[in-house]
Parts: sequence; structure tokens; C-alpha cells
Amino acid sequence: MKTIFTLLFVWQVASVFGQFQVGHRTITFNDPSRTGGFGSGGGPGRQIQTEIYYPSTAAGDNTPLASGDFPVIVFGHGFAMAWDAYSNIWQRYATLGYILAFPRTEGGLIPGPSHNDFGLDLKLVGNRMLAEDNLATSPFFGKINGNVGIMGHSMGGGASMLGSAGNTAIKTVVGLAPAETDPSAIAAAASVNVPALIFSGGQDGVTPPDEHHLPIYNNLASAKKTFVNIVGGAHCYFANSNFNCDFGEGTSSTGISITRAEQQTRTYTLLDPWLDYTLRGNCEAYETFVNALDDSPSTLATQTTCVLNPVPVINENGSVLTSSISAVSYQWYLDGNAILGANSQSYTVSSSGDYTVEVTFTDGCAETSAPLTVSGLGLTTDLSLDLYLSPNPTTGIVSVNNVSGKLIKAEVFDHSGKLLSFQMINDQIDLTSFQPGTYFIRIAGVNHRLIKY
Repeated sequence: MKTIFTLLFVWQVASVFGQFQVGHRTITFNDPSRTGGFGSGGGPGRQIQTEIYYPSTAAGDNTPLASGDFPVIVFGHGFAMAWDAYSNIWQRYATLGYILAFPRTEGGLIPGPSHNDFGLDLKLVGNRMLAEDNLATSPFFGKINGNVGIMGHSMGGGASMLGSAGNTAIKTVVGLAPAETDPSAIAAAASVNVPALIFSGGQDGVTPPDEHHLPIYNNLASAKKTFVNIVGGAHCYFANSNFNCDFGEGTSSTGISITRAEQQTRTYTLLDPWLDYTLRGNCEAYETFVNALDDSPSTLATQTTCVLNPVPVINENGSVLTSSISAVSYQWYLDGNAILGANSQSYTVSSSGDYTVEVTFTDGCAETSAPLTVSGLGLTTDLSLDLYLSPNPTTGIVSVNNVSGKLIKAEVFDHSGKLLSFQMINDQIDLTSFQPGTYFIRIAGVNHRLIKY
């Protein structure tokens, strides 16, 4: 794990323009197993009115979705806030090709919101949006790429942990100044296994980082997780200006030293590649994210378990090449061409050339080794010489008078003609593991009868 470090640079704000217009429509989902909620028309049970912003062919309400398929981000609002405080989020990410769903439940002051219900709402909306992709009557039919993330601010950030605990349908969770909840978001984090990204404003007095953000981060079970403290940042600056949030911050936070626009820009620099990697499977975006942690032009204090996948090195042991990295899968190449069936950590070479190996990791990203040049090898095909094997009969090790000095492929068959093994040899065949009996050794198309006792 990286230790906490601070990068002291000056931010240069860069405007990012997406390629899509922003469409909007409202869908009310329902949960028949619960009651309450917000909205109507979703059916019996709990009503979950959801404002959905998406990549469109034209800006406006109920406009057609743009061509392609897109990831889904379900977003949870803060306490005493509403979805409309987060237009900065949907304006940015809908134009970049994401579908954003904002449940409007649990927005009241009296009675107080149910954190548990809000977490369940976030989870349900994610599942229902996936179902919309398969519903022929839905405007989102065939428009979702199968990947869903949950994101939230303040109370919604804590509820995001509740909705992500044990949730195998999502690909990532992102907390913007996530608050401790009832039931506990800190406790729920221990059951969150998906990649997680936590943002914190260093001067947040509404949900102090040491009491809320860091305990949630530290308890996450995610193998990939990052905590980002925006030095001088605020609690409310992740959203647009909102009376309730800004009033609370004005009575609790001190020492805020950056603007709302600066805080959002710093957030986007890491959030953009994170979402591109987790929800689109863009491996180059992950490299961008990790590198940005180290040298982005910002003032950040970060803590992370996110590191780049290692690049394999080919180790050579005679004719056997081995990848230095254990991974999910392998593909060996000779002179840039994939070798059919060469999909193990080790490969026995059969000819000269430049060998590389591509290894794929659990996140689906791959790394390729530098080429290793193998020379002086070639599969012998001209063995018109008087080839003989000795001793015959043998107890196990058979010598071959290979005067060519090149690597020879020796195939071992039983008396029925079944291929038992093949070996790339120089001057010996090893039959020590074989049972006593009669075998046929084929070298360059020539069969040799051999008895082992």
C-alpha cells in the first residue's frame, strides 16, 4: 500500500466536452416488499421515483438515446438535499456517455430519512436499470453495457456503502464525503468487495474525515481502493450550491481554501479515468488513474492499494521459457504471431525467433513482456543420418545420436498408436516415468521401436 503523500502543484483547470447531448426522463420503480418512498405510478409497494439523465441525440425530456450502449451510475443525494443539486455530475457524465439515475427517496427532514431504505433503493435502481436493457418496451432497451456503479454524496455516500455491501451486480462504488449512517456504513464497508474510490474535503466540518470518510475507507474489503483528501476542500463543494448543505457547512467547516470549481475539477481528474476503467473496462484509463495519483497537477493527499499490473519478464531455462508473473491467462507469441495452444505460464520453444508473452490479470487487463530472442534452435526435419537410440531395451534414459545439434521433437506412442507425450530434446529421451512395455518413438517421421523394462 502506498503511504500518504502530498503533491504540491498548481491546478490548471481544463474543460472537458463530451460528445453527447443530455436527455432526461423520469421512471418510478417499485419494491413490492416495502412501503413508502417517493412518487407514484410504479406499482404496488414502495415507490422510487428516479430522475434519469443519459446520452441523447438531442437535449431535453424524453429524447431518444444516442447510438451505442452505456454504463449506469446510480447516485444517492445528501441529507436534506435533492437530485437537482448534482447537475454538475449529470451534465458532465451524461455528455461523456454514462446513464445517471437519481432516486428521489429519503429527501425529507421530518420524519428523518431512513438510511437503510435509501441503501436498498440505490441497489434496487441499479438492478432495475440492468433489467431495462432487456425490456423491449423500455427506452433503455439494448442501451446498457451491463456495468453499474453506485455513487453518492454525504448521506448518499454512506447509503452507497449499504447498497454495495455484498452486491455482486455492481462494478464500483464511489463516495463523495460519505457519511456514517444507521445502520453503519463503516460496518457495511467490510462487505464491499468491488473497487472503491473515496473523496474527502480536507476542511469538511459536516462529516469530519477522521470520523466518517477514513473509517469507511479503512474498513473496505476492496482489493482496489483509493482515498483522496482534497487539501483545503469542503463538504458541499462536490455538489452545486445548495441552501441546506451550504448553511450546515457555514456553521461547521473552517479553513476552506479552494473554490467549488477547483474542488470539482480536482475530483474529475481522478473520477473520470476511474469510471472509464471500472465501468468501461478501459485498461489505459486505469494507468492514467494510477499515474494521476502520483503526478497530477493538484494538491492532494492520497492513500491507495491501486498499483499498475506488473510487466512480465521471460525467464529462460534451456528450451523452456517461463513468464515471471503468475496471472489468469497467457498467450505466447513468436515474431509477433500468436502460437496456437501456447497458453501456459511456460512454453517449450521449437524454433529460433523473438518470443513474447502476454499475461492477463483478474481485472481483465493485460501486459506484454519485452521480446526475448532465441537463436540456434530449429526443429530438425532432415534426419537422413543413421539415427539410432540406445540402450534398447532401456530402464528409462535413452541416448539419441543427434549430430545436427538442433532441437528435436520426439513423440512417444504406445503399441496401439496413442500419443503419450512429446519432448523437445537434444540428445536424450526420458522414459523413467513410463511403465515397462513396448513403445514407439517417432522422430522426424521415423518410428523407432523401443522396449522399457
